[in-house]
Amino acid sequence: MIPAAFEYYRPKDMTGVIALLDEHGDDARVMAGGHSLIPMMKLRMADIPHLIDLQDVSGLSEIDVSDSEICLGAMVTQSDIINNESLSSSAPILREAALQIADPQVRYMGTVGGNVANGDPGNDMPGLMQCLDASFVLVGPDGERRVPAREFYEAAYMTAREDDEVLTAVIIPKPSGGYAYEKQKRKIGDYATAAAAVQITKDGGSCTSASVAMTNLSDTPVFSEAACAALVGTAVDETAIKAAVDAMLGDIDPSEDNRGPVAFKKHVAGVILTRAIERAWSRA
Repeated sequence: MIPAAFEYYRPKDMTGVIALLDEHGDDARVMAGGHSLIPMMKLRMADIPHLIDLQDVSGLSEIDVSDSEICLGAMVTQSDIINNESLSSSAPILREAALQIADPQVRYMGTVGGNVANGDPGNDMPGLMQCLDASFVLVGPDGERRVPAREFYEAAYMTAREDDEVLTAVIIPKPSGGYAYEKQKRKIGDYATAAAAVQITKDGGSCTSASVAMTNLSDTPVFSEAACAALVGTAVDETAIKAAVDAMLGDIDPSEDNRGPVAFKKHVAGVILTRAIERAWSRA
């Protein structure tokens, strides 16, 4: 289908972006790579009278890796993540997840900012950012603020971002320990039936910290505190992993769709999380 008619803007700086958002209010939307928003517009699921393209705004495509944290500009693409050696060394789970998003053509254009800001429950990065305890930098007419990824998602396509704010960067505490991003999907390029992001640290043979987040199993990504607690202090053996899976299943709320009935999705979620925990533990 063809999108409804809209006005197109390509400002050169963030001041211009904020001014346009202030002028047009709810009728305006910001676009990064466009791979989440444009399909919705073409299907007439989103009516956007004023479309603001961020392609010409400088300073949004930087990757900065320091001793304590990682900063990804909103316009950093999945391909940028895959090909940045410093980032791959510091947070290899980002590359592992990015390689499982769609296909190379999409990854060359699809951005981190667009992936996390849209509130699409099927996107991979929101759950991953919850696992990594990331924060999102939002800029609006009143200045800048940070919102934790674990508090950002309110419902499907509903987030803590105000209509006159723009997500400009993602801040990630530098992760440590073992990691894994596991994803089950019907075919290349599809959204996940279920996906799991896991980070684990250990001391000797005992788990000292764990972070577990699930994707496309509720109307928001799910950070499972109960699954994390089930692993900490254990040797991450079969019993502990089963306890973590059971805890996670209590936190998700999948719905039936063309990827399968609820029972199937819960089964897949358990299998995927088991694999992710086992692989993260082996890397810890």
